[in-house]
Amino acid sequence: MNQLLSWLTIPNFFNARFAWHALPFILGGLPLTIELTAVSFIGALIWGLILTLGQLSSRRIIHWLTRTYISFMRGVPALVLLFILYFGLPYAGIQLNAFVAAAIAFILNAAAFVSEVFRSAFMGVAAGQWSASYSLGFSYTKAIRYVILPQAFRIAIPALGNILLDMFKGTSLAAMVTVSEMFMRAKIEGGKQFDYMTVYLLVALIYWACCSGLTAGQAWLEKRLAVSTNN
Repeated sequence: MNQLLSWLTIPNFFNARFAWHALPFILGGLPLTIELTAVSFIGALIWGLILTLGQLSSRRIIHWLTRTYISFMRGVPALVLLFILYFGLPYAGIQLNAFVAAAIAFILNAAAFVSEVFRSAFMGVAAGQWSASYSLGFSYTKAIRYVILPQAFRIAIPALGNILLDMFKGTSLAAMVTVSEMFMRAKIEGGKQFDYMTVYLLVALIYWACCSGLTAGQAWLEKRLAVSTNN
């Protein structure tokens, strides 16, 4: 092992021995990273679907309020929103836990992008599916739930997968408000030896490995749904 670590070391750039010793501590933040990603993504899916229905609403006021919200959230960096929630709200007498503030910021921001994905997916469903649903006596709500949404979800999977990957990587922003996820732990380890390059490269490899796993999961889900659809 020592010989391998020596071989992997690049002087003044990457200390493999230090990276090996720092790895367990950094990986200790992975469960929190996964938890934050899961909570934020599920919340973004739910809120994004509600926004999509708002966009498709025949009531003009609801439609334009939804479009304004989406436009605003797509134009504001998640980090700015995170700072407003965590550092700004206390001035109004509201103090949020760092994890909660991060989750809310990611949900509010990502939901705008999720909504656009769902809107495009809904438009990708054949118009005849709506007519068929109504001819079977389904209400608008039931048509969405049982006919349109399942088909739209299949269409949306690739784009939603990209949002999930961005969200997983974006959880590193939570380190800015003291959430002890992987990037925060990497900064702590880097400060111990004043070797930030090593831990940053290490955490980059960890994120890459995790995202590769998520990509494989997405590919499996797409294949599984394609098979079920063909059958």
